[in-house]
Amino acid sequence: MLIKVCGIANSEFLHRIDEMHIDFMGFIFYPKSKRYVESKLMAEQIQTIPKSIKKIGVFVNEDIKNVLQTTKRYALDFVQLHGNEDVSFVKNLSGEIPVIKAFRVDENFDFDETRLFENICTYFLFDTKDKLYGGTGKKFDWQLLKKYKGKTLFLLSGGISPDDASRINQISHPKFAGIDINSGFETEPGIKNIDQIKNFINQIT
Repeated sequence: MLIKVCGIANSEFLHRIDEMHIDFMGFIFYPKSKRYVESKLMAEQIQTIPKSIKKIGVFVNEDIKNVLQTTKRYALDFVQLHGNEDVSFVKNLSGEIPVIKAFRVDENFDFDETRLFENICTYFLFDTKDKLYGGTGKKFDWQLLKKYKGKTLFLLSGGISPDDASRINQISHPKFAGIDINSGFETEPGIKNIDQIKNFINQIT
């Protein structure tokens, strides 16, 4: 199972990476987010992350030129699009860097919307629909995942907490690739509880 820790905005996490078996680290480049990274970590710090851990930049309705400039500056490995980016935007960007497209799910979400993005995204990410773009700490009904019939592997996000290990272990969807954890493992926005993360990972892997 792939483990993505998102919304990292402090240097302690970078110093303790070796203590955790994680696959992806997410950094938020959305200025309205409480976890906006540019004012908290320098590009040089992020560039030093071991190559075995993929660095993901999270963007919301950003200009493609700015996305690519940020990608180069921070030596990102993936881009996660968490806004209303259309197929043309995603296709153009995916020619430059692997893309994770986030979809905001509630009981009215039509999983057929994902079909337009098949073959141009490396992963999909299913998060909880809210007025905010991620980091809400809220879950959607995970039973809705059964409606997803696509070919692209997906990551599960939205309100995952230390108490969810057993539920995650029970997910049997053939395209379920891993999880994205964020606010449920924080002492404050951007500051992760590393011991909680380590214990949680031990329960699900």
